[in-house]
Amino acid sequence: MSDKQALIALERCSVELGKHAALRDVSFTLHAGQRWVLMGANGSGKSVLLKLLRGDYWPTPTGRERRVYGLSGELRTEPAQDKQLIAYLAPERQDKYVRYNWNLSVAQVVTTGLFDEDIPLTKPTAAQQGRVQAMLKRLRLWSLRSRSILSLSYGQRRRVLLARLLIAKPRVLLLDEVFNGIDAVTRTQLQRILQDSRQARTWILAAHSAQDIPDNATHLAHLVHGQLVYAGPIKRAQIQALRRDAIQRHRAAKRRVKTATLPPVTAHQSPYLIKLQDVELYRDYRRVLTQVNWTVNQGEHWAIVGPNGSGKSSLLLLLYGDLHPALGGTIQRAGMQRGVPISLWKARVGYVSPELQADHFAAGTIEQIVASGRHASVGLNEKFTAADRRAASPWLKFFGIEALAERGPRQVSYGQMRLALLARAMVTRPQLLLLDEPFTGLDPDMHAYVMATLERVAANGTQIIMAVHDAADVLPVVRQVLRIGRNGVISLEARAPQPPR
Repeated sequence: MSDKQALIALERCSVELGKHAALRDVSFTLHAGQRWVLMGANGSGKSVLLKLLRGDYWPTPTGRERRVYGLSGELRTEPAQDKQLIAYLAPERQDKYVRYNWNLSVAQVVTTGLFDEDIPLTKPTAAQQGRVQAMLKRLRLWSLRSRSILSLSYGQRRRVLLARLLIAKPRVLLLDEVFNGIDAVTRTQLQRILQDSRQARTWILAAHSAQDIPDNATHLAHLVHGQLVYAGPIKRAQIQALRRDAIQRHRAAKRRVKTATLPPVTAHQSPYLIKLQDVELYRDYRRVLTQVNWTVNQGEHWAIVGPNGSGKSSLLLLLYGDLHPALGGTIQRAGMQRGVPISLWKARVGYVSPELQADHFAAGTIEQIVASGRHASVGLNEKFTAADRRAASPWLKFFGIEALAERGPRQVSYGQMRLALLARAMVTRPQLLLLDEPFTGLDPDMHAYVMATLERVAANGTQIIMAVHDAADVLPVVRQVLRIGRNGVISLEARAPQPPR
């Protein structure tokens, strides 16, 4: 194969998911040494294009489409011989471990990358085991090597799957929104990998934000409603234009927030909403949090911050009622007496997390997912009713996803699915909203829209507790911060009033 020969080429390829056209007549060519950034709004087709390039999706037969692979040295029209040379990492790949309960150790997960296996089927040689050990140390995973992947934080899992991806020494990296949900240290590490031509010479990175564009990116592709409107060399002026456009979209999104009055939330007569005393929390026989003494008073909004693996998500699950403190610690919830079923508390609480997104992957329609919030269930345990539809309808409209109501979760983007889960969380008009990285997967326009919407929800009486990495994701209404250090030490801080964004 000559240097000018393409590694992957698409000619006039379209992809339909159900009745929805996800890609329309796309032509795209990837050559060795190119480093592409793939931009586009939620639902524009970025993830579908990456899957089409790897061979996970097939072009819809039209008689005009053509897909060619040349990674192994000879041209092929089918991806089977070349897929092992194309590494793909996306949030939904990470979610598979939750969906199928693949609770492998970190070392096992990384080892499967040698053989492109989901679960361990092939025994590694001594030399291959040495490669795995070197990779674990290089990506700061050695201390986690015996931990099960499902016991890790979302950001830690991302780092494990990055190690799994790199261990195979692929010729092409396909990375879908990999900067979401990771702390600053991991972000810097990933940026360095993408800028090291010895490790990642050819890649395509799907991103929403201009700040996620690595300095050594060579090309830009821009998708709009499934159509490739630009594909060519990246220029500094284009990056500046993307940043200006993000600011304008942010302002426009705030103007789009609906002005309809929401029904008020009824608060229980208690000076506090939640009170934790001497709480220690364990997961998989490992202590996550120590001596937590924390009171959330009525009307307060809190942010929980800390690095990947510090226990932010576990703390939210404790508040929700899915985890319980160790013997000797207590958690009190307003209006909940000892012995009352936790389901009554959950009826007053909305909850959104990346893991919840994985749980709903095989659910029915988006409308049914939203309606399931009435029952705090994954999917509907009973037949979908007219009452379910009435409950879901205003929140589908509120989050601007009514056009997606009849689609399944596999027929919408990751960001669109996140909007569905936010609508699901609000369907009972909760007194408390627990949000674990709520803006993950949202484009700048939708990020601004959801932030303004949550501000309205908070102003209407729903209290918010949110776990975030990025300070820019903390709502202006939040005045209190619970900070978790790497050693599990918790500090409570006041936050200065923030001007509306």
